[in-house]
Amino acid sequence: MRGMRLADGLSRAVPDPIAPMPIRPLSALTALLHVYIALRLLPALAVLTPAWPLALAALVVSAVTIPLPFVSRRGRREGAGNSDLLKWTGLISMGWFSSMFVLTLVRDAGLLLAWLAGAVGGLQVPWNALLPWSALAVLVVATATSVVGFLNARRTAGVKRVEVPIRGLPQALEGFTIAQLSDIHVGPTIRNSYIQRIVDAVNRLGADAIAITGDLVDGSVPELREHIAPLAGLRARHGTFVVTGNHEYYAGAHAWIDELRRLGLKVLLNEHVVLQTRNVRGAQTDEELFESALVLAGVTDFTAGHFDAAHASDPHLALHDAPPLVHTRVLLAHQPRSAPLAAAAGYQLQLSGHTHGGQFFPWNLFVPMQQPFTAGLHRLHDMWVYVSRGTGYWGPPKRFGAPSEITLLTLVPAKA
Repeated sequence: MRGMRLADGLSRAVPDPIAPMPIRPLSALTALLHVYIALRLLPALAVLTPAWPLALAALVVSAVTIPLPFVSRRGRREGAGNSDLLKWTGLISMGWFSSMFVLTLVRDAGLLLAWLAGAVGGLQVPWNALLPWSALAVLVVATATSVVGFLNARRTAGVKRVEVPIRGLPQALEGFTIAQLSDIHVGPTIRNSYIQRIVDAVNRLGADAIAITGDLVDGSVPELREHIAPLAGLRARHGTFVVTGNHEYYAGAHAWIDELRRLGLKVLLNEHVVLQTRNVRGAQTDEELFESALVLAGVTDFTAGHFDAAHASDPHLALHDAPPLVHTRVLLAHQPRSAPLAAAAGYQLQLSGHTHGGQFFPWNLFVPMQQPFTAGLHRLHDMWVYVSRGTGYWGPPKRFGAPSEITLLTLVPAKA
C-alpha cells in the first residue's frame, strides 16, 4: 500500500546554516580551563615523579588542538584548515580534557572536604601523600577511560535486542522487527568504512524495516556524500526510513533530504507510510484488509521549526489521512521530548535517539535536564518510548558507560 506524503512542496531556498565558529573565544576558554588543571595538578605531580612535564605537554597539546576541528568550513575551503590528523588529535584531546576537568573538580571537592574535616573535626589528613597521589589518580583515570572509551567508540556497534509489548497487536504483526540506527554522526572521524560495517551488521539481521532516527551527518553533502553512500546498501523487506535530527539542520537539511532520497532511503517529514505485512488479495472486509498493516510515521526534529517554519515538528500532522482501522502506529522522532505530543496523537511506540545515552560520564547526568528519557525502553501513558544510545558518536571518539548500539526491536502482544 502506497504511503501518504505531505511535505514534498517544501521550499529549497535555505542558506547554509553553518556559520564560522568563534574560535578565539573558544580558544581562550579552553586555555583558561587547561591552566586551572595545570595549576591544580602539576605542582603535586612534580613532588611525585620527574615525568610530570609529560602531563604539561599533554595539556598544551590539548589546549592548542581542541578548537581546530571547529574551524569554519569556509576557512577550510580557503585552504586555512587543518589536516585529518589535527582533527583527530583535537577531538581525542576534547574527550581526555573533559575527563581531566571533571576529575580535577572532583579532586578539589574532595580536598576541600578533607580540609574541613581536619579544621572542624580534628581529622589528621596525610596531605603529603594525599595531594600527589590524588593528582596522579586524576591523570591515570582520565587517560584510562579515554583509551577504553576510544576503543568502545571505534568498534562496530553491538546489536541490542528489545521486545516491545503492544496492546491489541494483530496476530499478523507479531514478531515484526525494526532495526534502529541513530546518531551516527558521519563527519571528521566517522567515514565510509565505519558506515559499511554498520550496514553489513544491519543486513545480517533480516529486519522487516529499518529506521534511522536522525543526526546522521555532521557536514555538508559535498563533504560527506562518498562516506554516506554505503547506506544505499541497507536491505529490509519494507525499506529504510529516515527522520531528521538537529544536526541535519546544522548541515543543510534540504540538501541532505534530497541526497538521502537519491540513495533510495525514504525520508519522512511529518508524514507516514502504511506497511502491508502480508498478502491480502483474499481480504473481504476492511478489517481483514488492515489487520496486518502498520502505520510508520516520522516527524522532523523537535527544533526544526527554528530553522524552517515549514518543518515544524508535528506528530498529529504525520497521521493525516492514516487509515483509522490500522491501530498499530509507530513514530520515528529524533528527540525523546516529542513523546508527550506523540502519546496524545495515539501512537503505540516512539523510536528516538539524540541523547547518546550520555556518551560518557558525566554527560549522562545532564541529559535529564533536557530530555524525559536518557536510554532504553520507557512507558509514557499508553505509549512506549525507546531511546537509542546511538550507533556512532558525536565529537570525541569516546564512549564510556554508554555503549553504541544497533537496536533490533520486535513487536510482541502485551500480556493481559
